[in-house]
Amino acid sequence: MELKWTSKALSDLARLYDFLVLASKPAAARTVQSLTQAPVILLTHPRMGEQLFQFEPREVRRIFAGEGTVANSRW
Repeated sequence: MELKWTSKALSDLARLYDFLVLASKPAAARTVQSLTQAPVILLTHPRMGEQLFQFEPREVRRIFAGEGTVANSRW
């Protein structure tokens, strides 16, 4: 399994950081770091999380990282 970030996901992370950094640079960095590290566990546990059946036949699962949601798509 390979972990790939979509351009939309990367854009969302950048926008989130830009928004949070106005209030707290350390909090913005921690939040983005948490969200980017969470999907790494999917490399060893690809069936972790709630399966989202509305995306069948693709296998898409949702995991939570702090206050954010990360979706894992398997073809």
